Amino acid sequence: MGRLARPLLAGVTFVLFSISCLAWSEDLLVYGTGIYDFNALRSSRDAALDLRLEIRREEPLFSFGPSGVPYRVKPFWGLEWTSDGALYGLGGLYLERVIGENFLLTPSFGGGLYSKGDGKDLGYGLEFRSALEISRKLFGGSYRIGLSLSHISNANLGSENPGAEVLSLSLQGFF
Repeated sequence: MGRLARPLLAGVTFVLFSISCLAWSEDLLVYGTGIYDFNALRSSRDAALDLRLEIRREEPLFSFGPSGVPYRVKPFWGLEWTSDGALYGLGGLYLERVIGENFLLTPSFGGGLYSKGDGKDLGYGLEFRSALEISRKLFGGSYRIGLSLSHISNANLGSENPGAEVLSLSLQGFF
């Protein structure tokens, strides 16, 4: 594939996936953008623009903890694309915890398939992502704005495991 064809194909896939997500209107849609491999900014390597789309189910798979305010474990799936043409499709679990009246803390863990495109080689096709996000409810809770930090790596399944960190800003809503 040509140098421009791969990022273009990834971008079209991202847009089509985004449009198809409108069918799940009872779920939270997360649109994020940020800096992929932001640690590269301190070295001679190039960081890339990161675009992310996630669907977070609102119905929990299970709950645990105190009966008054239990922890609810919920599934998510998504697609991440970088300006270098890397594509990452993943699914996993997240936990949402309300902090105060308008803030939420959301740790998550998932795994999926990664294609490096013209970007960073993470060493293996199966990669895992752990993330921590803090978000604020807006407009009565229908929308949120969030800041997240995530780490993608292959958990030493491959012969190399350089990993990548992503710093991302997101807009979330029940569309």
